[in-house]
Amino acid sequence: MSVRDIRLFGDPVLRSACDPVGEPGPVVRALVQDLLDTVQVPGRAGVAANQIGVSLRAFAYNVDGRLGYLLDPELVEVRGEPVEFDEGCLSVPDLTFPTKRYAWARSTGRLLDGSTTEVIGEGVLAEALQHEQDHLDGRLYLTRLEPDVRREAMAEVRRAPWFR
Repeated sequence: MSVRDIRLFGDPVLRSACDPVGEPGPVVRALVQDLLDTVQVPGRAGVAANQIGVSLRAFAYNVDGRLGYLLDPELVEVRGEPVEFDEGCLSVPDLTFPTKRYAWARSTGRLLDGSTTEVIGEGVLAEALQHEQDHLDGRLYLTRLEPDVRREAMAEVRRAPWFR
């Protein structure tokens, strides 16, 4: 299909919880292909459907040679104490901030054929699973920042050339 444009901070589609996918048909198949194409642009670890303007619960990931997607995903388990990552987001380009995430995560979801699957990740993949789940819930990582870091982050967002 195609690499889709990424919606940026301020777009209302990023602040609303996404709808369940339901039974996958041609539209969902095309969406999955667009997500997979879009996440394969170098430097990307994950893309949620609402980041390309589609308010459905689906995301794709591409970490350390693992390329895949989940429909109607659920973050079902995290382990350990939260670890601080320098996290960024395609919807908040060129900015990273220290964000606490669990270093291990397990998500479940469905594939296009209707079968259930799970993705278990450590490190960057665990971060991506949590980050994309937040997107589908209408939450950007900036809301997870410590208050003083969040104030600094929002000031940088307002100064960013892409911010409108």
